[in-house]
Amino acid sequence: MKLNAADESFAALLRTRLPEGVVRDIEPRYLDEPRGRYAGKAGVLAAPRTVEEVSTLVRCADEACVPVVPYGGGTGLVVGQVKPDGPAPLVVSLERMTAIRGIYPDENVLVAEAGAILADVQAAASGANRLFPLSLAAEGSCRIGGNLAVNAGGVNVLRYGNTRDLCLGLEAVLPNGDIWHGLSRLRKDNTGYDLRNLLIGSEGTLGIITAAALKLSPVPVGVGTAMMVVPSADAALALLSMARDQVGEGVSTFELIHGQGLAFLSEVLPMVRQPFDHRPEWSILIELGLAEGLDPTAALERLFEAGLERDLVSDGVIAQSEAQRADLWNVRENIPEANRLVGSIASHDISVPISLIPAFVAEGQRRIAELGGLRINCFGHLGDGNLHFNVYPPQGENRADFSGVKAQVTRVVHDLVQEMDGSISAEHGIGRLKVAELERYGDPVKLAAMRAIKTALDPRGIMNPGAVLAVAG
Repeated sequence: MKLNAADESFAALLRTRLPEGVVRDIEPRYLDEPRGRYAGKAGVLAAPRTVEEVSTLVRCADEACVPVVPYGGGTGLVVGQVKPDGPAPLVVSLERMTAIRGIYPDENVLVAEAGAILADVQAAASGANRLFPLSLAAEGSCRIGGNLAVNAGGVNVLRYGNTRDLCLGLEAVLPNGDIWHGLSRLRKDNTGYDLRNLLIGSEGTLGIITAAALKLSPVPVGVGTAMMVVPSADAALALLSMARDQVGEGVSTFELIHGQGLAFLSEVLPMVRQPFDHRPEWSILIELGLAEGLDPTAALERLFEAGLERDLVSDGVIAQSEAQRADLWNVRENIPEANRLVGSIASHDISVPISLIPAFVAEGQRRIAELGGLRINCFGHLGDGNLHFNVYPPQGENRADFSGVKAQVTRVVHDLVQEMDGSISAEHGIGRLKVAELERYGDPVKLAAMRAIKTALDPRGIMNPGAVLAVAG
């Protein structure tokens, strides 16, 4: 069905149906994405305060066949939050829907509106002596609705799961404007199809999430953090297995760091304090969160000693204070920013079965080496099989000069992922950036089912058109 632009006449219609201040002039920040490679079309901006206002906006868009782009914190990395092509959209920003509607410590549940910033959700949970464990680099600006829309991952997936695993219920507006009141706090509810998990990860293509009931966890009494030097990705994987054997589910984080990432930090962010005098080729960042009566520092010391005996580690730093812990995390959290400043030829958010990560790393390095003297920064969440395998120009050269090999680099990486039964999008989503890749590598039966679901729920195709699935035409 042909879509129409969100023009001034459509804006005038919305103003007659909504309170003053909901419809606004669109600002440039709503048309940008973090990597600066795509710009959205300027249509109409709306910032509703209630789910009823969201419902009115979507119902009007459905009636007028106007495309709708939901907007959270704008931090997504796959161009799901801007629409570069086609008719200018209605951009629905959830930034005014920020309320924490309720906290239920005895149930380990918090109910938040979709516009709540992730760090504020974490703080609200902390105020009730609970933990909301979702943690990622953009947590000071990303919003929980966007986290749910892309099923965000982060550094604690190993222990607590993706955002999908942290959600019990949703309130959402469907493409025809109907409100789904699914804000359940139940752990068990086998009453038909799971609309919650259908909407989570759908990237705004099936509706707009407006609120969520989120799972909380007890706050670990003892937290221990260390960075250890390992000789290889194989050794890192063996050390992870050893850590889980020793402390079980107490391992919250296990991050793999390549020396190239540390070199980028030295190059563009020299103020970031690094723990080792000599830059290791491989290291891991591990964090334990243990119950009362258990000493995380002693557990890390035992792990280091056992790893040393088996030649799995050769050096290490165990944080002895909160300041030292912050310094270690500062290294990991600044690697993406250093990557951005250096400028990649192609970035990849992939996952493979955990046991195959060492083989993936070795074969990926070999295949990329065949393309010339390109640099690779391979880092990420070893504990859940998610790596960021990013490729950069040789030292001193500009990435713009390598634009011709970008597609070839991505094909090499994604073909290898496919060979190893992995995923071309582990935690960032598909957005508009990876639609063609999903078509190339996705299971045909799954894609057909996805298109059928999209058609059934959104027959006019107004919800974030061009994201996840190609627009039929």
